[in-house]
Amino acid sequence: MKKVTILDLKKMKAEGDKITMLTAYDYPTSRILDTSGIEILLVGDSVGSVMAGYQNTLPVTMEEIIYHCQAVARGRTRALLVADMPFMSYQVSIEEAKKNAGRMLKEGLAEAVKIEGGVNMEEVIEAICDIDIPVMAHIGLTPQSIHRMGGYKVQGQAEKERDKLLQDALAVERAGAFAVVLEVIPSYLAKEISSQLSIPTIGIGAGPDCDGQVLVINDLLGLSGEFRPKFVKRFAALEPLISEAVKRYVTEVKESKFPDAEHSF
Repeated sequence: MKKVTILDLKKMKAEGDKITMLTAYDYPTSRILDTSGIEILLVGDSVGSVMAGYQNTLPVTMEEIIYHCQAVARGRTRALLVADMPFMSYQVSIEEAKKNAGRMLKEGLAEAVKIEGGVNMEEVIEAICDIDIPVMAHIGLTPQSIHRMGGYKVQGQAEKERDKLLQDALAVERAGAFAVVLEVIPSYLAKEISSQLSIPTIGIGAGPDCDGQVLVINDLLGLSGEFRPKFVKRFAALEPLISEAVKRYVTEVKESKFPDAEHSF
């Protein structure tokens, strides 16, 4: 299959062809998703919550993202690989932001980086784009701003918030972002933003009118326990299947049924 590039994503928006994006954190998952037709793989800082058990994404480090990005890079040949810039890897200074974005490509083998923020990050996004590192923006509910937002709440419901989000979207496009994630905002607002931008919008909890959609792979597969936001659809329920398989293993080992002759030398 043909390698996906940022130029392909722009063409997909122009032609009304929906873009698919999922998170991936390891080699086997990357390989499966890549061969299943996903256009974009995101090594998200969500890795901290779903893989490391952190309460939120804030503790995730550059080294953690780079490690997982390297693993995902080995498993994919077609999908565009995007790496999240973790908290405080791009907010301190533009020079540090450029250096860390470069590490994502040079060490992590990513092809683009994702940065949370709108107007407040316009100069940072522009500076990174100016050194030929593609940037995916992220506005709306931005998990790295969880304490300011007071939790994981729908953004853009008040008129003032709606205006700000529209300005954020225009700012990241102006700065050179090749796409923007819209997280947990009203559907009508996502539709308006998508219609005003020339770059693709990728929705998560933003309704059906975005140019593409993204989910956390663990949520999609039913591997997130009781955690189930309204915008998540479970396309599989793997947790009980895994649990049942492990219970059978435990039983067979304790009853000396495994390994048997078939599984012995």
